[in-house]
Amino acid sequence: MHWNSELRSLVAARLQAFEPQAYAGAVPRRAAVALTLLPEGLGADIEGLEPPVGWSDRPALVLTRRSAALRNHAGQWALPGGRIDAGESPEQAALRELHEEVGLGLGPDAVLGRLDDFVTRSGFAITPVVVWAGEGPVLTANPLEVESIHRVRLQELLREDGPMLEPLEGSAHPVLRMPVGERRVAAPTAAFLYQFREVCLRGREVRVAHYEQPPFAWR
Repeated sequence: MHWNSELRSLVAARLQAFEPQAYAGAVPRRAAVALTLLPEGLGADIEGLEPPVGWSDRPALVLTRRSAALRNHAGQWALPGGRIDAGESPEQAALRELHEEVGLGLGPDAVLGRLDDFVTRSGFAITPVVVWAGEGPVLTANPLEVESIHRVRLQELLREDGPMLEPLEGSAHPVLRMPVGERRVAAPTAAFLYQFREVCLRGREVRVAHYEQPPFAWR
């Protein structure tokens, strides 16, 4: 898998052919996250992932660790994102949050498409937006929101041991996790990573809104 215009065209075409499911119910809070494609650079800096030798142009996604000082979901793995403000579209909110959290300013032409909305136990309906970041963007963490930034190569999402499904007492559906190095990323972030893998990298129609989150993510 290479970082080039063919990858952008492939992902865009698969998203165009995919019909994302939007949540139409009554949820008090709406949010958007950015699945941001960019070169791997110097690597992800996550246990179990070997860094590249020098700068790598293998394609990757931006993953963050939320600040431990945040009131909600502190220290959890996340994609850049947050609440949709009044008058904003999910795409506008995802791009704004991407700039606020990791210092990456992109225009509307960077948006490739959407995946399915995911309703969280904490009361958010989250819209995932796939974004193409260009050749060599510089990322800078906003210390008020982001503890660290990680560039996870796309090949890592194709591991045979993902997704990991765990039964949850009292629920008909399992908790979804995705392995990244030696870490285990839980839904909702894992649901977005898994659906991105299936739709954008494998060309399959897979739905994820039914998967559960671990209890620590409910608050």
